[in-house]
Amino acid sequence: MRRKIISWLMPLLAALFMAGAASAAGFDEGIEYKRISPPLPTRDPAKIEVVEMFWYGCPHCYQLEPELADWLKRQPADVEFVRVPAVLAKNWEPLARAWYTAELLGVEDRIHAPLFRAIHQERRRFRSADDLRKFFVEQGVSGKDFDATYNSFGVLTKINRARQLTRRSGIRGVPSLIVNGKYRTSASDAGSHEAMLRVVDYLIERERQARQAAARP
Repeated sequence: MRRKIISWLMPLLAALFMAGAASAAGFDEGIEYKRISPPLPTRDPAKIEVVEMFWYGCPHCYQLEPELADWLKRQPADVEFVRVPAVLAKNWEPLARAWYTAELLGVEDRIHAPLFRAIHQERRRFRSADDLRKFFVEQGVSGKDFDATYNSFGVLTKINRARQLTRRSGIRGVPSLIVNGKYRTSASDAGSHEAMLRVVDYLIERERQARQAAARP
C-alpha cells in the first residue's frame, strides 16, 4: 500500500516541482509560453521534439539562425529538432515548397542558409517556381530534379501537413518553437530570441522530468 501511495504521489510532486522551477526561472504558462490543446502528434514518441516554425521571408527567422545553430550543438540525444515552414498566407507557400523540395532532394545544406542570405542580404525575391528553380540550379541542383520534385505529390503532402500544423499549433507569427507538441513560444512571448531558447530549455527539462517520473515503479 505504501508503495502504491508513493507511486501515485511522485508524478504530482514532480509537477509541483516543475511549476516551482518555472516560477523561479520567471517562466509562466500563458505569458512566456502557451499550452497547445489538444497536443500535436510528434514524429518519435521516444524523443522530446522541438519544432521550429519558420518562413524564409521573415527577417527574425534569419536573425535567429546563428543562435539556433549554437543552441542545437548543446542538445542531448533525447531531443529531436524539426524544421517546418509555416504557411500563414498563400504567398508563403512557394518558399515552403522550396524547403520541402530541398529536403526531399537531400540538399538542405546547399539551399537552407544560402536561400536565407539571398533574400535578406542580396535582396532577391522569389515569388514563383521559376524564380526558385533558377536559384536551385545556381546551387548545383539539377533543374530536372527540381521540376520533378517542386510540384510532386510528396511536396504537396508535406505542404498540407505544414498548413495543418500552422493552424492547429495556434501560432500567429514566426519564428515560433513548439516543444513536444504541447507548448509553443516565440520571441514575442519570451521577450527575445535568447529568452525564447531558455524557455525551450525549461520546457524540454519539464518534459524530461515528467517522463522520468512516469517511468518510476
